[in-house]
Amino acid sequence: MDRLEISIYDKYIKGLMDISRAITSDLYIEDILKLIVLVTARVTGVEICSLWLLDEDVNPPVLRLKASQTIEPEYLKDRVLGMNEGIVGYVATTKQPMIIADVLREPLFKEKKMAENLGLVSMLSVPMQVRGEKLIGVFNCFTAEPHTFSETEVYLIQTIANQAAVAILNTQLMVQTRVIQEELETRKLVERAKEVLMVRRNKTGEEAYRWMQKRSMNTRMSMRQIAEAILISEDLEP
Repeated sequence: MDRLEISIYDKYIKGLMDISRAITSDLYIEDILKLIVLVTARVTGVEICSLWLLDEDVNPPVLRLKASQTIEPEYLKDRVLGMNEGIVGYVATTKQPMIIADVLREPLFKEKKMAENLGLVSMLSVPMQVRGEKLIGVFNCFTAEPHTFSETEVYLIQTIANQAAVAILNTQLMVQTRVIQEELETRKLVERAKEVLMVRRNKTGEEAYRWMQKRSMNTRMSMRQIAEAILISEDLEP
């Protein structure tokens, strides 16, 4: 390994360390995505990085553009590709990296207007996978000059993309866990509040729940807030 390759490895390792720290941090998904594109652009020296996440909540699944460190925020809104559309869809489907020497000459590339405006030429697109299996999304790197991505660069960018996939998956699971916990806590509070209303107002369980629902709609407060108010008033009564 020559000095240039050693230098490249050193930069990429530092980038991986930044992303690894994000895995164990309390950052939310938006912050994680911004960090990934910023770190990768910095250590690779590419012009733009963009990150597309797989959305399996729709049928059929689609890929949504979620982060880029230099593209205008307006461009990020509602950018969606199917699994059979463009380079992003191709890489997501095949789960194989793809190198494009000139994006303006590549028939599969869908964002030619954006590339012309930003002066983008070469591109490397890699799948973002966890343990080489579960697809999280697709990661793209663009250069402003013609560039031939070496095997070392492809390997290291793929490594960063897979490490980023772990960070994203962990963050998604963390958020889902928090949502589930909050939902369970809300249900417990609502059940306790129902019991209070059943005793205090001589209501059935269904009547108590409907009363809380109506109160929630009329006051524009959540069911949790209504339940907490009922329980606080119960505690305050002598």
